[in-house]
Amino acid sequence: MFDDLTHLDAQGQARMVDVTGKMPTSRSATARSVIELPPPAVAVLARGGDTRKGNVLQVARIAGIQAAKRTADLIPLCHPLALAGIDLDLTLEGDRLVITATVRCTGPTGVEMEALTAVSVAALTVYDMLKAVSHDLVISRTELVNKYGGKSGAIERPLS
Repeated sequence: MFDDLTHLDAQGQARMVDVTGKMPTSRSATARSVIELPPPAVAVLARGGDTRKGNVLQVARIAGIQAAKRTADLIPLCHPLALAGIDLDLTLEGDRLVITATVRCTGPTGVEMEALTAVSVAALTVYDMLKAVSHDLVISRTELVNKYGGKSGAIERPLS
């Protein structure tokens, strides 16, 4: 009944997957999140992102990197991983801010959750820093873009 759900045992109880027997492989994952911005927020970012709290884009980038590194502390059944690299990009596209994170490691399990956590926390940080100019920011479309490595191999999803 629960065979397809790796985080549940045969009785349906939550468990951390045992990866002891899995060989470490090179893995990467990319996720993105989109923030729909009202005109006052666009204006701040179009001017470079400087605010009294600091630079929105730089603070969000650091927050996303930090979040990826702390994913196992935030998501209860995630394994702590030694991450090899985290690239986080924030790009203003008209009235949208597109946040993309790519996370890499060599390990026994993938880094999808780290990439998704990175873009989620970066988006929340942007909201926190821009709420002084407007509360009409909408965080939308947080999604896995691709992953490579591991038993399931490559997964690519078309961007919408």
